[in-house]
Amino acid sequence: MYLYNETRWEELAKANALFTRPALNLDEESSYEYLGLESLGISKECIAGMRVLCLASGGGQQSAAFALLGANVSVLDISWSQLERDQLAAEHYGVSINTYQGDMRDLSCFENDYFDIIWQPYSLTFVPDSRVVFSEVSRVIKQAGFYYLMCANPFFTGMTHYDWNGEGYVLKTPYENGVVTSYPDQDWVYDKAQKDIQRPIEYKQTFKRIINSLINQGFLLTYFSEVKSDNTDAKAGSWEHFTNIAPPWVEFVWRYYPSPEAMRIF
Repeated sequence: MYLYNETRWEELAKANALFTRPALNLDEESSYEYLGLESLGISKECIAGMRVLCLASGGGQQSAAFALLGANVSVLDISWSQLERDQLAAEHYGVSINTYQGDMRDLSCFENDYFDIIWQPYSLTFVPDSRVVFSEVSRVIKQAGFYYLMCANPFFTGMTHYDWNGEGYVLKTPYENGVVTSYPDQDWVYDKAQKDIQRPIEYKQTFKRIINSLINQGFLLTYFSEVKSDNTDAKAGSWEHFTNIAPPWVEFVWRYYPSPEAMRIF
């Protein structure tokens, strides 16, 4: 699985997929808005000097935005090509970041209680068991640190607009942890006329596992959002219609309070 996903992400980077393109048009103000840090309750001024880990977040997007805000940024990603794009973005802006090639389930290259913010965009479903990731995150994050997590909506993982049957979208996989899902990339991800890349292998992670695992690790949920389309006039069976009916992604913001005593002092 590790080698498969590493190969897939290398191919996506070479195909210039949407989420592998460095963000090269940011400044300090737009970086704050791009990251949506207001939802974390963090002011722009507070970011400077914070230690930030962009987890499985290569591609030169979030890392560049945090660095422009003055953060001390590290990026861990499975793909060397993705990490090269982080360095490209850093050089473009004249900032410094640290890059590490590795598996999100093994953060042994980092010290305990090190990061103020861990930022993990869509990547959790590429591992069979999210609990391994959460255990590592809890080790390297500071007390009261912020953990931003975006992932597939567990209810709809594996479903796309191709599942329209004329009346609705058909669920085909059971709602169970570890169920393997596979589906084609959307047309807007990359130019499929040039190359058709291997279909992704992902794993369902139920809400029960995600939420209870993080609570058991000492995290407190402070923000939740369902990411969906607002196009109510979209044609049935289109991507926009599907994402209005079945939000494909969810966002969480968690704070790390490993004990009741820790919560009382903040």
